[in-house]
Amino acid sequence: MGMEIELKLLIDPTAVESLRKHALLERYAIAPPSAQELVTTYFDTSDFEVRKSDAALRVRRSGTDWIQTLKGGGSVEGGLHQRHEWESTVDGPCPDLAALRDMVEHDTAWGKLLRSKSLEDRILPVFTTKFQRTVWHLQTPEGDDIELALDQGTVEHGETTVPISEIEMELKAGDANHLFDLALELLDQVALRIGNISKAERGYALHSPQGPAIIKASRVELSRRATVEQGLQAILANCMGQIQGNEAGVVHGQDPESVHQMRVGLRRLRSALDMFGDAVTCPAQILEDLDWLAAELGAARDWEVLHDSTLPAIDHAIPRDIESAALRTAVSDTAASKRGQAAGAVNSVRYTRLMLGFQAWAQGARWRDQAAGQAAGMLAKPLARFANNVLTRDQKRLLKRGKRLRSADPMARHRVRIAAKKARYASEFFESLYRAGRMRRYTEHLAALQDELGRFNDAAVADGLLRQLQADHPELAASAGFARGVLAADVTDGDLKLGKPWKRFTRAKLPCRK
Repeated sequence: MGMEIELKLLIDPTAVESLRKHALLERYAIAPPSAQELVTTYFDTSDFEVRKSDAALRVRRSGTDWIQTLKGGGSVEGGLHQRHEWESTVDGPCPDLAALRDMVEHDTAWGKLLRSKSLEDRILPVFTTKFQRTVWHLQTPEGDDIELALDQGTVEHGETTVPISEIEMELKAGDANHLFDLALELLDQVALRIGNISKAERGYALHSPQGPAIIKASRVELSRRATVEQGLQAILANCMGQIQGNEAGVVHGQDPESVHQMRVGLRRLRSALDMFGDAVTCPAQILEDLDWLAAELGAARDWEVLHDSTLPAIDHAIPRDIESAALRTAVSDTAASKRGQAAGAVNSVRYTRLMLGFQAWAQGARWRDQAAGQAAGMLAKPLARFANNVLTRDQKRLLKRGKRLRSADPMARHRVRIAAKKARYASEFFESLYRAGRMRRYTEHLAALQDELGRFNDAAVADGLLRQLQADHPELAASAGFARGVLAADVTDGDLKLGKPWKRFTRAKLPCRK
């Protein structure tokens, strides 16, 4: 069994000539590029048993040769695809499952799949890719052996096709993180975007079209024996998975939840960087770009919340003689415009550079280049002890800030909300290190408090947006002003609701480690 490691990047066909002329290829290529026409058929059962096993089975024709490949498992982080791969020659256009059975370990999910007696009778072609591949064989001064392939063609299912125009940089030998460095060098002259989905996934999407997935935060699995550095890398990867998992939804979808979940991923990431701030220092350019992205997503999210949640919740309180339809239209139009700006940001070269740069820093643990003395020592310490210190510190900070919560002014209440959010994210990051039931209850109390405080924040944000509309559109002054008044009254009534979640949190105890 081999492990395929490749970085996938999408390239606009109009930028291909710039790629071919890029100095990087001339500098590192050890031979002229080769070109070949590749036709690949992917196989599965009618109920997608192969796909459900997290695998892809294909037979590819190159000239007169036929090669079958089974890929399974692995991960995708920042466009870096890592998958188990088994490959062999076959006599024709159909897979040879017996040959694969001899190669795949029996105790894996794919070994069990191949041993299914009826699989061979039920396997059938489901879609095809046809493309021209141009390959450069690169060798870097660091000793990396890399195959850079430019693929241009189509994915086809029946009469439906989608274009392929992408770069794959496959690591044959060397350091995988150097792939990010090469991609960043290409990006200086060639507009590229990160490719987080494979050709197989695009084919399945043609076969069974679905809307973009909405990816929420997943549980971080941490070992009790992990070091602080190992915990840091696992948490950063988890946050980036949520951010990049919602890219397609932000760019191509309409569901406001995509923007919300990508924004949550960014907040979790910034919270994690703050949490480990004594041990590592994130590069200033990355932090600046994270703030830029957060602002673009935040504007879209704020207007979508106003349109989808805040205004509908108070509509019953607005008298009939107050014309609110024009207000709702103006809010809807602005929300759509801000959503388009957010999509443009995620689809930009700046975003691609941010994702590649962050992954190079995080996956390559490049903080080690600057970490020294106390910081380096902290990275080697047990994560469990670090987690306990963080949770204790966060709890004390929140209790201190919330002493006079019900009578607090908006700024003080905002500081309580930020403290609650950081405490919640930390408890979720470290959940797997603690007894499940106790940690879950503790986090639920934090979530309830954060949600209630979030209502106040939403009202404050909505007031600012409505005030902006009043200034920009005098004809909306009456309806926007009345809506602001209703929101202000709701905030006053909401003060009474803060007591319960705050009291429950103050009674909650930090859980014990396993």
